[in-house]
Amino acid sequence: MEDLKQSHSLILKLGLLSSSFCASNLISISALSHFGSMDYACSIFHQIDFPNSFQFNTMIRGHIKDTNLDEAIIFYNRMLEMGIHPNNFTYPSLLKGCSYLQRLQEGMQLHGHVFKIGLQDDIFVQNSLINMYGKCREITKSCTLFNQMDDLDKSSATWSAIIGAHVSKEMWGECLDMFRELSSRKDWRGEESVLVSVLSSCINLNALDLGRSTHGFLIRNLSGLNVIIETTLLDLYLKCGSLETGLSIFERMKVKNEWSYSVMISGLAFHGYGIEALRVFSEMREKGFEPDGVVYISVLTACSHAGLLKDGFTLFEKMKEDKVEPAIEHYGCLVDAMGKMGKVTEAFEFIKKMPMEANEVVWYSLLGACWVHKDLELGEKVAKKLLELNPQTNGVYAMLSNIYAKSQRWELVSLTRRALVNPLVKTHGFSFVEVKRKVYKFVSNDTLWAKCEGVSDMLYQMQWQLRFEGYLPDLSEVFLDVDEDEKSERLSRHSQKLAIAFGLIHTSKGSSIRIVRNMRMCKDCHVYTKMISLIYERRIVVRDRNRFHCFENGVCSCKDYW
Repeated sequence: MEDLKQSHSLILKLGLLSSSFCASNLISISALSHFGSMDYACSIFHQIDFPNSFQFNTMIRGHIKDTNLDEAIIFYNRMLEMGIHPNNFTYPSLLKGCSYLQRLQEGMQLHGHVFKIGLQDDIFVQNSLINMYGKCREITKSCTLFNQMDDLDKSSATWSAIIGAHVSKEMWGECLDMFRELSSRKDWRGEESVLVSVLSSCINLNALDLGRSTHGFLIRNLSGLNVIIETTLLDLYLKCGSLETGLSIFERMKVKNEWSYSVMISGLAFHGYGIEALRVFSEMREKGFEPDGVVYISVLTACSHAGLLKDGFTLFEKMKEDKVEPAIEHYGCLVDAMGKMGKVTEAFEFIKKMPMEANEVVWYSLLGACWVHKDLELGEKVAKKLLELNPQTNGVYAMLSNIYAKSQRWELVSLTRRALVNPLVKTHGFSFVEVKRKVYKFVSNDTLWAKCEGVSDMLYQMQWQLRFEGYLPDLSEVFLDVDEDEKSERLSRHSQKLAIAFGLIHTSKGSSIRIVRNMRMCKDCHVYTKMISLIYERRIVVRDRNRFHCFENGVCSCKDYW
């Protein structure tokens, strides 16, 4: 910066500031370099009597770089007032700022200006508009702009923008469909941003096979993988249940940052490997990386999933040494750990001593523990606390009615459901399974599954084999006052079982089956899947709302603790 100031002084002495070339370079270096200063760039800009469009665009870019959209718009308005026409370099910068900050209204106004000036067909502006609407979660507008473009005009940046828009809206399946269409084009050579979006979709859909293919594509088409891509790949394998591959990538990484360690600790936590997560946490500290609140949440979660309650409290105390102020999420991890171990009364007392008021997440965690451990009395107290926080919620009544149902208190189930503020809309359980690089969705007790070829027969075969091995359905997992035959029928149509049946039919013998489900796995599905893994000699990996379960040879990696 000192060299820049000396150059500026020399230019002033020589009277060269009136030169557009000298002034433009001074502004560019001040506004856009990593050592620059927007205050200094502004001081130079205000010395120019008649700034041109390049200089205005540079100031706008500089303010956007500093995520200061308001100042960028002030310069844009001044540009218009002086009669200087914006061009195809002006709007991409402004729209990028709207994307960062999700300022949809300003973005739409700029879109209107684009039409007035006649830049609506410019490829750079179109890409920026697609990206802006996508980041602002207006996917319909992004798709409309994309579809209006001629296929020959769509560049790699265009595809990156529309695929990124679908990722912003969490439309993972649609993102993969667009990637398949893009990869079929002969002129596409692989864009890093597109491939990171595809990997994110694979992570959320548990599409490991497609993720592996994308990994191979990256290796073939990029000269080297940076720490962002390597960490995304690490996240992919860990969240798709391939812990061994994830560990291998982590050990081979030449460069690791805080995010890499955070992802590894979180992945180990999700798989229930608490001791290993503590080891990586120690390594992180030894390498000089200071753990933040997010990392502490991951390592405390690892302690919770592995039953390491004592270690969890020790880490909680270490947070103060690292100058990390415990937040409600950290207290929630300890409540969850105590709840999983059946220490629901101790958890209740711990919540009362917290320095802040417990939120709904913490109370729901304890209510769930009361349900698992059948503590009806404390469950009613916790439900009362939740209703004090939010009297308009149906979730408390629904969970409380399930606690009553598990205790066979059907009269209380009826009374609780009548207390619902609105008619109960049940969230159906569903499961995804990947077969031949396609992801299939199964919904519990949905008649559509019967249309899948062979699923009905496979379910019958599985049931017959299980009963031969001594399996009896856990009817306590059905929270309805119906006869035992109806309960058995409902249990047999849980989405996880439908997904397993489909996987057994359409995958080769001995191959793994990978499933993602939206809810916590019930005990019946857990026992069922353990026995299926033994009978059919398959490795079945299930990712539920809380953690991973790896079933093999009749044993689960969670050791029946989850």
